[in-house]
Amino acid sequence: MIVVAGTIVIDPAQPSEPEAAFDRMRVASLAEDGSLSYQAFRDRVDEGTCFIFEKWRNQEDLTLHFRASYMADFGTVLASDGVRSMEGRKYEVSAGGDAP
Repeated sequence: MIVVAGTIVIDPAQPSEPEAAFDRMRVASLAEDGSLSYQAFRDRVDEGTCFIFEKWRNQEDLTLHFRASYMADFGTVLASDGVRSMEGRKYEVSAGGDAP
């Protein structure tokens, strides 16, 4: 399984369009083969900070996800909302279990 954790910082003065873009991204991502989970959250203190957490069956599915046409649309919306920074990390999970 592949887990993606990302942080996107946008202009908080435009809260409605990013919310709609994240909702469209979530629906489209979850419809993809190999998508196990997709969540996007706003920080409770800093409205301009958004967190994305995704789980994918394997790297091949994630690669296809990044090539999807709606990914370009998502990027266009974020660019118009003044992206200040983006950071993402990918983790390959070989075994799972409950957290202590």
